Formats: sequence, structure tokens, C-alpha cells
Amino acid sequence: FPTDRTTEIGQLISSYLVREKDLEDHTIHLLFSANRWEHVPLMKEKLHQGITIVVDRYAFSGVAFTSAKGNFCLDWCKQPDVGLPKPDLILFLHLSPEEAAERGNYGHERYESSSFQEKVLQSFYCLMEDKTLNWKTVDASQSIEDLHREIKSIAEKTMEEVQNKPLGELWK
Repeated sequence: FPTDRTTEIGQLISSYLVREKDLEDHTIHLLFSANRWEHVPLMKEKLHQGITIVVDRYAFSGVAFTSAKGNFCLDWCKQPDVGLPKPDLILFLHLSPEEAAERGNYGHERYESSSFQEKVLQSFYCLMEDKTLNWKTVDASQSIEDLHREIKSIAEKTMEEVQNKPLGELWK
């Protein structure tokens, strides 16, 4: 469940990210949230069937990116996502902006500059202070094999711990 660029909302987001379209900052933030809400019925259905869902980015990314713009506070940024299904685990793959810039295709989309990424990182650190959420930081500079092994281990442990736990709501 990454940002779904196939829906009408997702197509607007995609055209914004590749700089084909300019959208006002509040508008794009709310569109990202709306794109997440589009998936909630399917997410809940899968979760009730006992299926584990892995989401790429989710609400925390949107909050971190928008709040990094400077004219937004974290609380305003979180509001559109209040009530989304609460994740049992949030994996933060930490990679320095310098290392990220060395990877392929970096810099082609909006927000892919080192100075902005540093502000995003600071916003993520603020979000990680919320002890009601299960944040785990993983070093993303390690080999793919080692990173896979670590993520798999953390995920399997979490799945065991939350097996019969009811679905929570984010930021409620």
C-alpha cells in the first residue's frame, strides 16, 4: 500500500511529484491523506482476515515532509490522518542524505534535495518521541541481505506479539 498513483487523487499527486503540476502546500498534504483514506476499507478487510499489511511510508512520511516546509506545525499535519488504522510497528530506515543522494534516480522528484531532507529527518525525530507508537530505527546503509534479515526478524517478533491484539486508531 504505497501512495496509489492509479486513482484520480493518486494521479494528481504523481503529477505534482514529477513537477508537471503545482499545488498549494495545504492541498497536496490533504491529497496524500485522502489517498491513504481511500485504502482504509481494503486495509481493514485484509487485517480482519489475518493478513499482515506492509505500508510504504504511510501517514508519518506525509506529516514529516509537510512540517519540514516550515510554515506548518506537526499537529496540523497530523489531523487529517487521525483515526487511520494504527500500525503495530513503524520501521524507520535511516540513511544519511549524502548516502541517499548517491543512490540511483535521486533528485528527480520534488523534495529530493539534501537541505530539505535534513529538515524532514528532524520532523521524523519529533514524531519518534510519541511513545504510544512502536518505532524501530534500522541502519539502511548496511547490505541488502543484512537489512532484509534485520527487518524480517523485527517484523516476525512484532507479528507474534500483536497476534490477538485489536486494531487501534492512529493519534486517538
